[in-house]
Amino acid sequence: MSAIQNTIRIDNQAIPFTPGQTIMDAALAAKVYIPHLCHYPGLPPSGNCRLCIVEIENRSVAACTTPAAADQTICSNTPELNEARKALTQMLFVEGDHICPSCEKTGNCKLQAMAYYLGMLDDHFPQFYQRREIDASHPDILLDRRRCILCDLCVRASREVDGKNVFAIAGRGTKAHLIVNSPSGKLADSSIATTDLATTICPVGAILIKEQGYQVPIGQRIYDHHTIRETSLQEHIAGCDKLKRKEHQDTER
Repeated sequence: MSAIQNTIRIDNQAIPFTPGQTIMDAALAAKVYIPHLCHYPGLPPSGNCRLCIVEIENRSVAACTTPAAADQTICSNTPELNEARKALTQMLFVEGDHICPSCEKTGNCKLQAMAYYLGMLDDHFPQFYQRREIDASHPDILLDRRRCILCDLCVRASREVDGKNVFAIAGRGTKAHLIVNSPSGKLADSSIATTDLATTICPVGAILIKEQGYQVPIGQRIYDHHTIRETSLQEHIAGCDKLKRKEHQDTER
């Protein structure tokens, strides 16, 4: 028996959903893109980046944390909401070291791709130039906190998928920062590995595998050929397929 499906409306388009799905999950399953940076299929939502803000009856909510409910009327792709998303993206740029031409993640960076998608032409806000520690202690993995956008994807991936709990967010407001759960607070003393999802899930250049930079030439990278909308929809499909395979394996056990 298939799960009961209801519908919501996003920008006047009817979207089916099953009980338990969020607005984001239902939208992506229907190939309707809602901008986001901290959402990843299969991980519990956190609502950190706020780029997925949508309106339900003049009330602003995060699509990744708000459950879909029958007969919701949702506005997402509006000039006002996209301007708000652009302002949030500009804030993320000025809060860290996001000088794209000098970053080896350029062309593969979701924050950079989001800026292009939203038509961001400048930072608008003054730079913070926050001092954040770089951790190069691990032989294979670099942690550059200057580029961290506090999406906590690595935190959730390490805890929920890798089963290691390597990362956490400490502090609040402008003092919030990424920490490593090891005796010394260094990556070298943690159990992280290059094969962990937490190592590869970072949307920016905060977590990098060493000695792999610029292996793919600029001009041939992900966002040189695809928009973040296209890659997000593909990521959702791949993530859902992976979850189904895992559930099937768990059932067989």
